[in-house]
Amino acid sequence: MQDMDRIVEEARAVFAATDDPDALEQAKARYLGKSGRITELLKGLGALPPEQKRTAGAVINQAKAMVEAALAERREAIKQTELSARLAEEALDVTLPGRGEAQGGLHPVTRTLERIERLFASIGFAVADGPEIETDFYNFTALNTPADHPARSMHDTFYLLDERGSLAQGVLLRTHTSPIQARYMQAHVAKYAGQESMPEIRIIAPGRVYRVDSDATHSPMFHQVEGLWVGENVSFADLKGVIADFLRRFFETDDLEVRFRPSFFPFTEPSAEIDVAFMRETQKGRWLEIAGCGMVHPNVLTHAGIDPEKYTGFAFGFGPDRLAMLRYGVNDLRLFFEGDLRFLRQFV
Repeated sequence: MQDMDRIVEEARAVFAATDDPDALEQAKARYLGKSGRITELLKGLGALPPEQKRTAGAVINQAKAMVEAALAERREAIKQTELSARLAEEALDVTLPGRGEAQGGLHPVTRTLERIERLFASIGFAVADGPEIETDFYNFTALNTPADHPARSMHDTFYLLDERGSLAQGVLLRTHTSPIQARYMQAHVAKYAGQESMPEIRIIAPGRVYRVDSDATHSPMFHQVEGLWVGENVSFADLKGVIADFLRRFFETDDLEVRFRPSFFPFTEPSAEIDVAFMRETQKGRWLEIAGCGMVHPNVLTHAGIDPEKYTGFAFGFGPDRLAMLRYGVNDLRLFFEGDLRFLRQFV
């Protein structure tokens, strides 16, 4: 019994003098390990007579329980000491102002797209959508683009590969949102098939488009908003009125000149480029090209199943990215898509 008391007191003293968790586990092995002093005593019980075995076993097990209790107590003490030291090291100064949560906001191009949609919605234009992966038919053929047109070249258009790594026949990333117009016209004609006349088509088609181009004013991925108005007696005068009104409302100024310069597009005839000039002294006389437009080509109407003898229409296409550059005074398109928060936070 006295030997067991000494072992327990010795173990308590060794544990109390230990401040390191690893050293404590090593000290534990001296008493409770496979070859520890108490473990060896328990192994020796088998050699004792039954009467002594019962008494000695009770004493040894009691000592073992006391050593285990001392070990657990020391483990907890070391844990609390380490926690206190860590808390002291990482103490917070509650007098400092809180960091708060960063304020998020819409991307400037998204803000521009939403503004365009609101302005056209106010004059009766609906928003149409379509797939970004298009077929050659809707992207080119349905829009009166000939087979030898440069836009069909791999130097200008992203064509997709099939599962074997070969060029997928006639599948590409759309180069403009005009395919949405072609699809919408077909669906509109099908909806009102058999009726003597069909309601007007008045839509805008915003979305991402893709071309093999990259510099300060061009990006391989960019945005377009194309518009379409088809009905009876729709004229170029209607086109000029819609565009001029939109631009003055978008830039929130009547101090703006708009001109239509003759041009060529396969899907419109006649066609024009749209230029604007801010009449402020700092920019007086500086014309900027911002869009293309024209009367919908009869072949495009025919592809959609619309009688070009009865219906006419106009189409236009804006670059929201360029409009955002003008509205916010940004001189490099690539800044919008680099993901630099220092730049983007200016628009929150």
